[in-house]
Amino acid sequence: MVASPPSSNPAALARQADLDAPAFSPLYQQIKTLIVRSLQAAEWKPGEAIPSEIELASRFKVSQGTVRKAIDELATENLLVRRQGKGTFVATHAEQNVQFRFLRLTPDGGDAAGAQRRFIDCRRLRAPSDIARALNLKSGDTVVQVRRVLSFRGSPVVLDDIWLPGQLFKGLTAEKLSEYRGPMYGLFETEFGVRMIRAEEKIRAVAADEAAAQLLGIAMGAPLLSVERLSLTYDDKPVELRRGLYNTAAHHYRNELS
Repeated sequence: MVASPPSSNPAALARQADLDAPAFSPLYQQIKTLIVRSLQAAEWKPGEAIPSEIELASRFKVSQGTVRKAIDELATENLLVRRQGKGTFVATHAEQNVQFRFLRLTPDGGDAAGAQRRFIDCRRLRAPSDIARALNLKSGDTVVQVRRVLSFRGSPVVLDDIWLPGQLFKGLTAEKLSEYRGPMYGLFETEFGVRMIRAEEKIRAVAADEAAAQLLGIAMGAPLLSVERLSLTYDDKPVELRRGLYNTAAHHYRNELS
């Protein structure tokens, strides 16, 4: 558990050994950092309610308004979820508005339909050098490689190659992946205690090679969108590298900028 700061003075809060925020940061940002530390330490698990604003204000010896502003930012970042009349809860990838927030593929016409998953492979191997660098692993460390196809309305659209640190995902098998009915990140969260907080992406246009063409049911050389996504957990620790090939013949990649 994170120790409670003894004062509402920003400089005093910043002097706490477990507080990384600089002394000039706003007080609510410092409280936000402390709440994130409690989330990281699993003081409150995904799906559980956190203490009320009044309780947190008392714990951190700040005003309720300061706590509310910190919680507002964490809710915007999908780390917390407010439920009217019930309180504030730790977000989980089982939440409808959270589970597919990293998948930005949208059909050109009609509503987005749920994806059907087909797992092709799940194996443990020594990390190739580029994968080890991306995941901050040592050369020779074990990784889990998962290959799957996502289909929409029966048509294959996405070919994913997913790389995970082997130490964090002991026991992950193709059977476990296939049997889990929720989103993959929900499995990572509940079974392995790994929560994806944010992601970075690189996007480029490529031509389908023979293997991708066969799995996606398209002609070799057909245009595809290559999306490389690095997902990070608390403290910006990389925990997944995903290289996806998207068939955008009937879909487009949609993002919101602000």
